This record gives sequence, structure tokens and C-alpha cells, in this order.
Amino acid sequence: MSLDDTPRFDTLAIHAGAQPDPTTGARATPIYQTTSFVFDDVDHAASLFGLQAFGNIYTRIMNPTQSVLEERIAALEGGTAALATASGHGAQLIIFHTLLQPGDEFIAVRQLYGGSINQFNHSFKKFDWNVVWADADDISSIEKAITKKTKLIFCESIANPGGLVTDLGAISKIARRAGVPLVVDNTLATPYLCRPIEHGADIVVHSLTKFIGGHGNSMGGMIVDAGSFNWSREGRYPTLSEPCESYNGMKLHETFGGIAFAIACRVLGLRDLGPCISPMNAFLIIQGLETLSLRMKKHCKNTIKVAEHLSEHKAVSWVSYAGLRGDRHHKLAKKYCPNGAGAVFTFGLKGGYEAGVKVVSGVEMISHLANIGDVRSLIIHPSSTTHRQLSEQQQIAAGAGPDVVRLSIGLEDAADIIADLDKALAEAG
Repeated sequence: MSLDDTPRFDTLAIHAGAQPDPTTGARATPIYQTTSFVFDDVDHAASLFGLQAFGNIYTRIMNPTQSVLEERIAALEGGTAALATASGHGAQLIIFHTLLQPGDEFIAVRQLYGGSINQFNHSFKKFDWNVVWADADDISSIEKAITKKTKLIFCESIANPGGLVTDLGAISKIARRAGVPLVVDNTLATPYLCRPIEHGADIVVHSLTKFIGGHGNSMGGMIVDAGSFNWSREGRYPTLSEPCESYNGMKLHETFGGIAFAIACRVLGLRDLGPCISPMNAFLIIQGLETLSLRMKKHCKNTIKVAEHLSEHKAVSWVSYAGLRGDRHHKLAKKYCPNGAGAVFTFGLKGGYEAGVKVVSGVEMISHLANIGDVRSLIIHPSSTTHRQLSEQQQIAAGAGPDVVRLSIGLEDAADIIADLDKALAEAG
């Protein structure tokens, strides 16, 4: 491969950001299980603390194992830089902390993970960051929600739990006209199925805990900076455009340009709020990332088989999966997720809430738990668990009504997944 060739996805997933360890020659990325790093001298330390040089100071801010993971995800997403965090929620906290001031508003579509709905509705209000809800299925509702206080638009590429595919291009145009960044949670799709930056996203966020890690053994989050937004425009984002007291009046956007947002998230958000990823978890997620494309292909192949089976089951009233030809989001899935519509979807039970509880209690191989993106198939009844804090009306609006069951399809044989579901459905009546 010549130096002019751009490595393809599978090559980047294995090699981006990593070299053999210079001291030992270790080929796998080592786990740098250390809290801090020795400085060359006083001048070196001063340059690191003053942002005149890049390097390791303290693992809360940066760590070599974490850095490999960040560079690799940035390469796969097509971003300029990235920042790993302790969880997806930790990543969202740092994004909003960097962009919003007290009294600001942000727009979020209602088709979101229940934990994000709770974070936006309740926890963020303590910072006086105020959510305005819109509907991903009604793009005009997003534009109507924009005010002078709006500082960003937030959506998911593939929505959890409903599995709908969001029209990122249309929302991006609205964000451009409003002069605000588009933040896209790409957790369910991963960069293998969807690359939001190519469709106008300015910031991409992940829960690495899910498909990217892929094995249900480690927590992590990721922020990816597209490097394309003008943070100095009209002075609306003072954390990035105005003199920073923490760094002797440095203007971060003026100094760092296309990586300014990622830098601000690291040296202000991660430094002061502290949700850093552990070196061990970064290492484990790197291992999962190296097989991402292989796993996502099998996830999607299994999922379409299960979704087709359930769509014909007598106990099932509907199936919401964009990979099905008759699904209302099928065309969007073909546009934004050409490699597959993901492995998470919902279906409705004719028996309602009680049937949902019985089904998740009746499976044997499929695990009943609050996670997605594992090699194992997972099931949950959102109305009684992840979305329990919402009213029934809010649950329905979020695609998690009383009759809804969510599946995250794993890598087992599809016939065995189907057999386990059929048994549970039969027992539920």
C-alpha cells in the first residue's frame, strides 16, 4: 500500500492510532495502568500544562491506551479528533458543558434512549440547560422549535429503542440555517453502518459500552469532533471563542482550529468534571473494535431473520425495524445505513403490558437485562424498566409504550434465537 492510499474501514479498525510499543515491541496496545507520567524537565511540564505541547500528564485527562482508542474512532468516523470518556452519558455531559451556558436551550428529538430523555428532562435542568422536544418523523417541528437561545440540535442516527432511522441530511440543513451544531448519537449504528459526519453532523457521540465494545464487559463513551463548525461565529460559544481564564487568556478555537472542540472537551470538561475512561476499559473496547465489521454483518443478518419471523407471528401486532421492506423508515435506512439497519428493534404484543412482562421472563437463552450491543441476544420490556420513569404518554411518544418489547440481536444461530422467542411467546399466551 502506497503512502497516498487511504486505508479502508477494516484496516483502520485494526491499525489506526497504534504502533508496536517502542520499548517492548508489544504488538497489541498495552494497558498503561498508571495515574501519572514523568516530565522530561520543568520546561516540558510547563509546556504541557500551558497547552503549548501535547503529551501525557495525568490519566484523568489523557492516557496512551485511551489515545489509541480515540484516534481509531476518529479515523473510522471521519473526524479530526476524539475524546474517550467513562460512559456515553459522561460524553454527553461534557459536550453540553462545553457548548451551553445557564439559560441556554437545545433541541432534541423525542425518539431517544430513555436514559437520555431523563438526563435532558431532569439532570440538565440543574445546570439551567433547557431541552425543547421535537419529532424526528416531523422535520418541520425541529425548525419550529428554534429560538435565539438554541445552541445545538441532538438526535440519534438509529433511535433506541424504536430502531427508526433519522433523516440526518434534512436535520443538518436546519442546523446550518440556524447556525448551530448538529450532535448525533451514533451508538446503535456504529461507524460501520452510518457515518453521520458525511451527512452534516458536527459532533458524534457514542456509548462504546454497546456495539463498539461489543462484549458486555466494559463501559465507555466517545466524542468525535468533525472539525467543520465555526465556533467563533457571533460569539455564541464563548468557551471556544473567548479568552480562557484557565489558560492565560488563550482562545481555543483561534489556537486549535479544526480540533478546538475536542481540545476544549478534554482540557476543560474532562479535566474538571472527571468522567475519564479507565485504561483497562479502553483496552477492552479496542479489542472489540477490531472485529466491529465482522460482528455488525452477523448482527444485521440475524436481525432481519428474527424481525421477519416476528412480523408474521400471531401474538405480535407490529414490528418496527427499518431493515424490513415494508417499514416506513426503510428508504432512510438504505440511504444512511447501506450496510444494514442495525441489530436493535422493537415489536408490539397483542397482550399488552402483561404479555411483555411474561415474554421477557420466559426466555432462556436470551438475556433479560438493560443493555444492547452484546454478542449475546438481549431483551427488555422498556415500559417496566428503562422508560419506567416516564408517563405512559411519554413512553408511547418515545416508542416504548406498554406493549413494546425491545430486542438486541446477538451472534448466536438465528434459528436458536427464534426458537427461544417462540417458546416465550407461547407461554405468554
